[in-house]
Amino acid sequence: MPDIGIVGFGFMGRMHFGCWSGLEGANVKAICDANPAIAADAGEIVGNIDGLPENVDLSGVNFYTDYDKFLTDEKLDAISLTLPTFLHADFAIKALEAGVSVLCEKPMALTLDQCDRMIAAAAESEAELMIAHCIRFWPEYAKAKEIVDSGEYGKVLVGHFQRLSVIPTWSSDDWMRDASQSGGMVLDLHIHDSDYVHYLLGMPVAVSSRALMTDGHVSHIDTQYHYDGGKLITAEGSWRVSDSFNFRMNFEILFEGATIVYDCTRDPVFMVYPSKADAFSPEVAAGDGYSREIEYFANLIAGKVLGPQGEVITPAQSKESLRIVEAEQESALTGKMVTL
Repeated sequence: MPDIGIVGFGFMGRMHFGCWSGLEGANVKAICDANPAIAADAGEIVGNIDGLPENVDLSGVNFYTDYDKFLTDEKLDAISLTLPTFLHADFAIKALEAGVSVLCEKPMALTLDQCDRMIAAAAESEAELMIAHCIRFWPEYAKAKEIVDSGEYGKVLVGHFQRLSVIPTWSSDDWMRDASQSGGMVLDLHIHDSDYVHYLLGMPVAVSSRALMTDGHVSHIDTQYHYDGGKLITAEGSWRVSDSFNFRMNFEILFEGATIVYDCTRDPVFMVYPSKADAFSPEVAAGDGYSREIEYFANLIAGKVLGPQGEVITPAQSKESLRIVEAEQESALTGKMVTL
């Protein structure tokens, strides 16, 4: 199993650290972060979801503020790249050119040109590049994909996907609320569902979006994804919910012969309602999207069989998901349908 470095030790960096530390055989050797006191500050990291390891054991881990020295000195197999989005392309490319595989947090980058540069660098390297679209690996979302692909309940007729969050105030230097660094709500939050729709049903032929603007940027979006065959597929994302609401992700998918519902705020969170049988909560894979994507990436860089789900994500697909959300923003701003 691989020697791993973590680049950026904020909320997601700590999440990746916990997942790698829990993976048998993986060795987190080093952390690179611009903050020289990151080890002391790690206990203060917060975010909008649960799951961070409560006690982070950093004994035996080397710390760097110089990324070039980090890559040169540590001889790593792979890094988890969890820096602000505007840094993804340059830092990923430098690692790939050094022969180090990269698991890069979503979104892939701020622009399609940056995505192309990353894909080209990976093609020229013997190392792997993967974008961490964790929802493709989230147990309930993965099960929904399995149900859709099986055809057990017939065709998908309607799907609605929703992701609602408070305005993120927990990132260092408030970079998440700076659209020039994060891409704003659509690229940072809503892309989870745009990418999942892409994964579940393929590329839409067009999108139509409406949005609420705050300070010149989209803070709430509602999109219809147009597909041949008449399916009604929508997704909604927001940074406009009240503080006491905190966070919610959910979906409803209506088939010819069943309805399936997931809601992270309910118990049970996931239910199947067949037309001709009793409702039930299906068994799903253990873990969460973060641990499962990291296990997948570890197998990918080791050249192992990826598992029953096969190939889940490619850099080209991650670029196409960015193209979808760019079209959504264009549609929201112009009031017109945008063809993909």
